[in-house]
Amino acid sequence: MKFQLAINMERITSDIDMRDVERHTLEMVQIADEGGFDIAWAAEHHALEMTIAPNPFQILTWWAAHTSNIRLGTAVVVAPYWHPINLAGEAALLDLYSGGRLEFGIGSGAYQREFDRMHPGLKQTEGYKYMQEMLPVVKALWRGDCEHDGEFWSFPLATSVPKPLQNPHPPIWVAARAPVTYDYAVKNGCNILSWPLTRPISEVELYKERLDTALAENPGKPRPIFATMRHTVVYDREEDWELPVRAAMLQLGQFENLFKNLGDIVNGFPKVVELSELENRDEYDPKMLHKNLMFGTPEQVIEKLRLYADIGIDHFTYYASLGLGLKEQKHSLELFVSEVMPAFK
Repeated sequence: MKFQLAINMERITSDIDMRDVERHTLEMVQIADEGGFDIAWAAEHHALEMTIAPNPFQILTWWAAHTSNIRLGTAVVVAPYWHPINLAGEAALLDLYSGGRLEFGIGSGAYQREFDRMHPGLKQTEGYKYMQEMLPVVKALWRGDCEHDGEFWSFPLATSVPKPLQNPHPPIWVAARAPVTYDYAVKNGCNILSWPLTRPISEVELYKERLDTALAENPGKPRPIFATMRHTVVYDREEDWELPVRAAMLQLGQFENLFKNLGDIVNGFPKVVELSELENRDEYDPKMLHKNLMFGTPEQVIEKLRLYADIGIDHFTYYASLGLGLKEQKHSLELFVSEVMPAFK
């Protein structure tokens, strides 16, 4: 099993200094680089303090300048917010600047609130159509001159400038939950990023079944890399289990506000939803969060990760952005590198 890091510049409250967040995020990526992580992921989100990422390529260029080995990925660029020529050029430029370290993740978008501002009139549930038109056009632009007359974009003869260093192109990833996306990934040679949110490990098993089904229905297609992401916190003592759970409940309360498009957001900070009032409140029971998420002492986390390896997960994505204190986040990642990862080498 290989390991990836997903981390956001994240402010849960306005009393957190942005400069501290900036330094912390880079230091976490550098720890992952030195510790042998395979990929570091940057997201794309807009007008939200909990995920400060207006341009993932700008973030990755910054990380590239301060790391040596770790690959650098977009998780994910939101296809409906881009033009194919712009996206192909930005991605290829990052591949050039990073010495060929780009992992290109593309998706359809997460929150209706962002669509209402970035692509007014488009329903989030329709975003996948833009992703499916965008990806083959970007690949064609990376190869050379092409023209396009599609449903969402049309342009005369053009090409990506620059071209990616990686040949024929950087590895491509899609965020996948629905069966149709697993089928698309297998058909089009895309690796898979999955996120079971706070649901139990049976959700991970379900995603693996969807991958197996897609492979069976597309004979001859190669098996993609299958990654799954969990909020992760490693701590020294078993009695410390409530600290990451409390942080998770605060951050997830903001996430539910966005996910349900409740609109109660001031200066980029979503109001925390009372998790006890949600129909899906069972997903946020403290003991269930501790069990389902990658929380625990090094020994407990190793035991949990072995279950994921047995399912057939190729890469585990350590999701560090959680609302946890910056000092605690850093200590957790250091413990993961020094005490957890050696068990999987």
